[in-house]
Amino acid sequence: MPDVPYRVTTGAVARRLGVSPTTLRSWDRRYGIGPSVREGGRHRRWAPEDIAMLEEMCRLTTSGVPPAEAAGAALSRAGRPPGADTSPLSATDATPQPTAGSRQGRRPGSGNGLPLGEVRHEFRGLARAAVRLDGPTLDRLLADLVATHGLVTAWEEVMAPTLHAVGRKWESTDERYVEVEHLLSWHISTALRRIISSAPPTDPEADTVLLSCVPAEEHTLPLEALAAGLAERGVPMRMLGAAVPAEALDSAVRRVGPSAVVLWSQSRYTASHTLARLVANTGFGIKGARTRPLMVLAGPGWGSRPAAPGMLCPAGLREALDVLSRHCAASSAPSTTSDAGGG
Repeated sequence: MPDVPYRVTTGAVARRLGVSPTTLRSWDRRYGIGPSVREGGRHRRWAPEDIAMLEEMCRLTTSGVPPAEAAGAALSRAGRPPGADTSPLSATDATPQPTAGSRQGRRPGSGNGLPLGEVRHEFRGLARAAVRLDGPTLDRLLADLVATHGLVTAWEEVMAPTLHAVGRKWESTDERYVEVEHLLSWHISTALRRIISSAPPTDPEADTVLLSCVPAEEHTLPLEALAAGLAERGVPMRMLGAAVPAEALDSAVRRVGPSAVVLWSQSRYTASHTLARLVANTGFGIKGARTRPLMVLAGPGWGSRPAAPGMLCPAGLREALDVLSRHCAASSAPSTTSDAGGG
């Protein structure tokens, strides 16, 4: 009896690739990216060579290739004739029709079920790669994003929205996407640290910015983005990371003598205005010329109002970078005030 090739269901292939079954059926219907053999009437069963073709389709769309063009390339590589519609500007591709259960105007599989909202179309590949747990592609896409659009745009318009979308998704799906969030977070953190490691060395004697999460705060990625931005601008910084105890933060401020301290809080439940006032009032330096750091409260946990006069609450990464860069530049500038006094 001849061997029968092992074939799997659409649901199993969808789970393997990190796309929805609806996306696979849409690709089959619109572009001919379907199984080479049908079993049991309309039921799709996918052979290894079919799955390899789908993997190529996913790789190309993740890289930003329009689905119709990606389908044509995947079919060609598999040695199969073009599907029903692989023209780059087909009518159905230019004006997609909503399907039952999909959002108005959304292309099937555009974000693999993640509520991305209004993000640039070419950036949706990051979400696709994350859902597929495709680490190498995530590294490449993140490096390309930063190189092409700059850190601030990459963070505010791509990285942060994708992270928020993943977080909202797993909260509403019995934590099915926790692994996606963890993988995406790790690769974004890696990309940010590469920016820091590749930045030119700073003057060890220059004014420093101290970055810290409040004691109960575990979310560090926004603070890591700020650290990367400061490194790009040549501003010396020290990162303390997540959940820093109040005593440790106080000790670090006294030892480093920073020009500014950034306290990050993701939630109003972790924000500590008492700690912020304590750090802002910490003096350091020689007796008779003691100084205090600029206090910058970063993150949504602080709300829109600072804990005390003189503290700053920047609205986003770009504003925080501008504020800290100007402050450190002014602090490092030589004084022009004459020491000579009149008698």
